[in-house]
Amino acid sequence: MMQHTMPAVFFGHGSPMNAIERNPFTDAWEAIGREIPRPRAVLAVSAHWYTNGTGVTAMPQPPTIHDFGNFPQELHRYQYPAPGDPALAASVRTLLRPTDVALDENWGLDHGVWSVLCHVFPKADVPVVQLSIDATQSPGALFATAKKLAPLRDDGVFVIASGNVVHNLAEMRFGDAAPTPWAVAYEARVRDAAAVGDDATLIAYDRLPDAAIAAPDIEHFLPLLYILALRRDGETPSFPTAGIVARAISMLSVRLG
Repeated sequence: MMQHTMPAVFFGHGSPMNAIERNPFTDAWEAIGREIPRPRAVLAVSAHWYTNGTGVTAMPQPPTIHDFGNFPQELHRYQYPAPGDPALAASVRTLLRPTDVALDENWGLDHGVWSVLCHVFPKADVPVVQLSIDATQSPGALFATAKKLAPLRDDGVFVIASGNVVHNLAEMRFGDAAPTPWAVAYEARVRDAAAVGDDATLIAYDRLPDAAIAAPDIEHFLPLLYILALRRDGETPSFPTAGIVARAISMLSVRLG
């Protein structure tokens, strides 16, 4: 049977409440799950596993991590019981050599992963492995490391990353607060650079105008680089979701394939 090259997607995940709500963003995530070939597994990179060094979840049944506070009990009780895939974890460790990758038995799936995947694969029947972001490495070094994951796309693995290219919690406002002009402009700059394959601009994202206010949380921007690193020659990205919510959070998603 011919093996499909799997898509790779960066999801702007927004609030963990998206796990239990329906809106245009969650509808778009659900549509991705229906449209893509069924993967044998998911490899996920999340803004919320930002570590000194690199780890990969290697347990058969990763727990659902509720890494947030002050949300409804319905969300705190939510479980996403997808199995793990220790063999995929071992493969990731091999692909990323000489980077030292720890086989982690403690983390699990954080809300940056399960709040999205619960819409993409609502039955939680696709194995999921999570890869941490090494806080000691530069954006350029992480981009180079992520390139080594490219063979997974030809091996039935759906690589996803989750964060927000505009993420300023101090500037957030709920309700009907209008998006800030700097958030709108920064999201547009990122989208334009991604559309034309200007990886150098996005690796140096902190040099873009408004970066200091639009992207102060580096761990939320870095997941995008893991997906852009997997682009094939001639592959044009699409943008399943976009727009600023809560005044200062971008819901931009970037899809390859």
